[in-house]
Amino acid sequence: MDLSARYLGLELKHPIVASASPLTADFDGIMRLADAGAAAIVMASVYEEEIVAEELAQVALLEQGSETQAEASGYFPEAPEDRGALAERLETLRRAAEGAGVPIIASLNGTSLSGWVEFAAQMEQAGASAIELNIYRFPVDSAESAAAVEQGYVDILRAVKATVRAPVAVKLSPYFSSLGNMAKRLAEAGADGLVLFNRFYESDVDLASLQPQPDFQLSAPYDIRLPMMWIALLSGRLNVSLAATTGVWTSDEAVKYLLAGADAVMTTSALLKHGPKHLAALVGGLREWMERRGFDSVGALKGRLAAGRSPADQAAFLRGQYHQILTAGYKGGR
Repeated sequence: MDLSARYLGLELKHPIVASASPLTADFDGIMRLADAGAAAIVMASVYEEEIVAEELAQVALLEQGSETQAEASGYFPEAPEDRGALAERLETLRRAAEGAGVPIIASLNGTSLSGWVEFAAQMEQAGASAIELNIYRFPVDSAESAAAVEQGYVDILRAVKATVRAPVAVKLSPYFSSLGNMAKRLAEAGADGLVLFNRFYESDVDLASLQPQPDFQLSAPYDIRLPMMWIALLSGRLNVSLAATTGVWTSDEAVKYLLAGADAVMTTSALLKHGPKHLAALVGGLREWMERRGFDSVGALKGRLAAGRSPADQAAFLRGQYHQILTAGYKGGR
């Protein structure tokens, strides 16, 4: 039974990847996931605004001390315990890259073009096997066109690709008017892979305080349907790796994503709920399903349900499915 997979040019022992989460924020968490059997691990994202805010706070503190006396710089000796968040994250990445025994993918969530480039370069130097660009960009300016928003994604990718040699994946949201064209543009701009899809978290409202209230919700298996559809549409049509993320709780979701054409399947919510040991259930379930259905390798099943038809045929197929779902009616009970 050959469970091996290939993602971003990286050879994986199987296609199940632990994606960015609190579990991947420190060295101990990464090692637990590696020991539990993750084929690769995406580190928790580095957020540019957190790094910048910390640097500004340090500068303000030094400037305030310098007004006290000339020797004020001595108040702040350089020591390992005083390292900033970025230095600590890079040190974690170095240790993980050396000790985990599986590819470590760095995740970057920037806010400026210079930040994307600078941090990506440092992550590569620290030993990242690949870099995932986790682009969170909410276009709130009504004067900004959709074309300008999309060009921003391409500009970020090109700038990073011009700086690093490591493979670069872009984690996309589904909120583009023409997602297929956006994916094609990113592939042409040098993306080595696309991760479908990023989850954008929205706040609720606290009716007692009348204030926005953070509301983190884990994904559900139903959530695989949109990324699964787009992976099926894009598989075989773009020269990039495709990673599926969102809704992977059991091996069933992993199998469905692979049948659609995913090269790798990422999971977060299930690991947060059940812990790293749940990886064994996902990999074991995949192996058992393949044995029952007579598949001797992941490659033999990957893309079996990819939509390899023309765009016109694909559109007609999706329209037919949409009509069938609605006309079939609700089948739930009371």
